[in-house]
Amino acid sequence: MLFNNNIKVLRKRRGRTQDDVAFELEMKRSTLSGYENGVAQPNMDTLIKFSEYYGVAIDTLIKVDLSALPESQFSQLERGYDTYIKGSNLRVLATTVGEDNEENIELVNEKAKAGYTTGFADPEYISILPTFRLPFLSKQKKYRSFQVSGDSMLPIPDKSYVTGEFVQDWGTIRNHHAYILLTREDGIVFKVVENKMEKEGVLRLHSLNPLYEPFDIQVNDLKEVWKFVNYISSEVPEPNKEKDALAEEVEKLKKQVRAIQMTLNFREQ
Repeated sequence: MLFNNNIKVLRKRRGRTQDDVAFELEMKRSTLSGYENGVAQPNMDTLIKFSEYYGVAIDTLIKVDLSALPESQFSQLERGYDTYIKGSNLRVLATTVGEDNEENIELVNEKAKAGYTTGFADPEYISILPTFRLPFLSKQKKYRSFQVSGDSMLPIPDKSYVTGEFVQDWGTIRNHHAYILLTREDGIVFKVVENKMEKEGVLRLHSLNPLYEPFDIQVNDLKEVWKFVNYISSEVPEPNKEKDALAEEVEKLKKQVRAIQMTLNFREQ
């Protein structure tokens, strides 16, 4: 089986030590060493752990010699273009339906966000989330709402509920559109996305609030992607003070120009 060599190759490609990986996967370093050296064989639970950690399908881990891949193919794999994951093998989404057999919109509020990061693929967890419907949304698409916190996406207020459409193919993520992202490290993130997957294997995330700097996230750190469609808030957005100040300055300039014109007209008379 190619598993032992593949997990070693993936670890070294990411520049991580055995201690780093063992800590993340909640196992002893000696256990990880045993897997990498072919002394120990993984069970199914262990295979799933490595698959989720590296963002590589189990079939790829045990059937493909990653060390033999050309750099171009390896980079595609690292950017999430795993042939065992894309194409006919679609990402499975846990969801709920109503008594009429139509899709619900599940609501992930502030308290549920921590649990969602680990339970997002668990049908039992998803089934206990509150649900609702928005009649103006398509019945042929899947939606979910998340409560956001903070001021990084102002003028969308803190504690708003943002609704997203499930994105099956991450290759369709469009530049300068807003998305709700479930990430391995940062949990649920709501940002405007710059898609740099093809060349760099990352998404660059931008806030609407200019006080926040953009940052990159590796495609392998993504778990789910939802395209923003609308938001619900009980708060009225703050006025755009910079725009109001600019309008005030323009109005002052207009008055000054009119005063100069009147003075010139008076002198000509």
